[in-house]
Amino acid sequence: MAEASWWYRGGTSKHDLHYRREAEVNTTFEELLLYFIFLITLCILTFGMVNPHMYYLNKVMSSLFVDTALPDDEKSSFRSIRSITDFWKFVEGPLLEGLYWDSWYNNQKLYNLKNSSRIYYENVLLGVPRVRQLRVRNNTCKVYSAFKSLISDCYGKYTTENEEVSDFGLKNDTEWKYSTSPANAPWHWGFVGVYRDGGYMFTLSKSKSHTQTKLIDLRLNSWITRGTRVVFIDFSLYNANINLFCIVRLVAEFPATGGLLTSWQFYSVKLLRYVTHYDYFIASCEIIFCIFLFVFITQELRKLNELKSAYFKSIWNWLEMLLLALCFLAVSFYAYCHMQNFLLLERLLKNTENYPNFYFLAYWHIYYNNIIAITIFFAWIKIFKFISFNETMSQLSSTLSRCMKDIVGFAIMFFIIFSAYAQLGFLVFGSQVDDFSTFQNSIFAQFRIVLGDFNFAGIQQANWILGPIYFITFIFFVFFVLLNMFLAIINDTYSEVKADYAIGRRPDFELGKIIKKSYFNVLEKLGLKKAQDNEDKKMKTTGDLAQQARKEGFNESEIQQAEHMKTWKERLEKKYYSTEIQDDYQPVTQQEFRELFLYAVELEKELHYISLKLNQVMRKLQ
Repeated sequence: MAEASWWYRGGTSKHDLHYRREAEVNTTFEELLLYFIFLITLCILTFGMVNPHMYYLNKVMSSLFVDTALPDDEKSSFRSIRSITDFWKFVEGPLLEGLYWDSWYNNQKLYNLKNSSRIYYENVLLGVPRVRQLRVRNNTCKVYSAFKSLISDCYGKYTTENEEVSDFGLKNDTEWKYSTSPANAPWHWGFVGVYRDGGYMFTLSKSKSHTQTKLIDLRLNSWITRGTRVVFIDFSLYNANINLFCIVRLVAEFPATGGLLTSWQFYSVKLLRYVTHYDYFIASCEIIFCIFLFVFITQELRKLNELKSAYFKSIWNWLEMLLLALCFLAVSFYAYCHMQNFLLLERLLKNTENYPNFYFLAYWHIYYNNIIAITIFFAWIKIFKFISFNETMSQLSSTLSRCMKDIVGFAIMFFIIFSAYAQLGFLVFGSQVDDFSTFQNSIFAQFRIVLGDFNFAGIQQANWILGPIYFITFIFFVFFVLLNMFLAIINDTYSEVKADYAIGRRPDFELGKIIKKSYFNVLEKLGLKKAQDNEDKKMKTTGDLAQQARKEGFNESEIQQAEHMKTWKERLEKKYYSTEIQDDYQPVTQQEFRELFLYAVELEKELHYISLKLNQVMRKLQ
């Protein structure tokens, strides 16, 4: 009998399997500690790049250039201008006043004008601002034959094929001549088009009066015409108090429909990275991050070499590869940005009479920030790989993995209905309601409806018949039916997982025991005897049977299952096998019936196990 319980599955002893399991758990625990160090390092890096002053710097610049009212019109600003006339008012008013700060509030002169303007007295204007426009040629669209007698010229939407590249207007200064764009210059994604660099541009002067005269001359000579499709106003600032550069871009688009659309970009970036002692601490974390990246890549290559094609069957291995790829991409972006800073920064600051194109540097720094943000997101998601030490988190993971097929099937049905309603809303309300002006806007507007943020008056006004029908049916099918069906899938699967865990069909939480054991060891070393005494008292309650079972070679999962079965049996026997006679009838509740059913399942498993053991003994005796 002892020999039968000692060997199973090809002669591997339970002691050997127990020691192997302990080695695996210890290795997992070491990996978890190492990964936490890596995660802390990555968090220090990401939060070290973000400065709370970035938001405040962007906010004050936005209030100055975007929200300042136009002259003689307190209700209009750059945010709300809609015509060429308002645009010139903004350029000659709030823009000019915001860029040139040459005296204190009591008209006392602050500094030498040869240096530069200091916006809000703290932000140095680097070089001079630049204004540029992109235009389209005449006759870039077709006119219906019946209207050719009424329409002699036609300016289409902006594309690289329709772009005007020849000189126009006075043709004597650079602002009337086309300038080509650099090959590596980033394109700008606007409301109605995607615009490349270059075009017709002029740089402002350090003198406010000279710049004002130049702007008036451009306005009187019609620098902006019907062919103009976009005007960019670019300038850069530096605040030495917080070591931040602020790159500002104000955009005025002139669509083919007429009118004007405004947008803006304020990028606060830290181009000078190593100045303070904290910056050098961040640099040391960057070196540690690179070492971790090298170690993790080596581990994954070794694992790939051992497992071959089986390596790709685990979802965690795919997540590991994605995380490593993102880390490598982040390091590449950082190296490229740092190299560009080293090559361009000094050259851009050398000539203060020209426009320094810091937008290129800010553009790549923003991409680097986006990559590192995605990296830290997936780095936190990887924590779920080590959730086996906690039963609650394990239940969550088991629930999601078990109902994944049902969720995929539900998602297909959901997005079919969702897309149908999005297209319906776009076709019916797209020309009247801003939330449905494009198909993409329709999709996001419907998500907002689900969350309770919707404009019912707008869709009702656009179509007083189809508007209410669309809204009522969408709320009924999506909100009351589909979302509740989704919750039902999750709840049903979670109940199944809870039931399986209740009858013992659950993973071993040995990693949690090691963490708890390490915790109590630390308490004991610190002299906190109370916590250790509680642990010793808990160990004593397991009894001599648990100690004997360990000596016989049974693993912890079997011992815990037996203890759980014993506790459950004692509770049910006390409740249902009492010697007291009950005169009145007590109905069995659904919860009690479920407990009895699970208890019967456990008894069936025990009987089956005993039967197998008896068969093994009989075969030995024979």
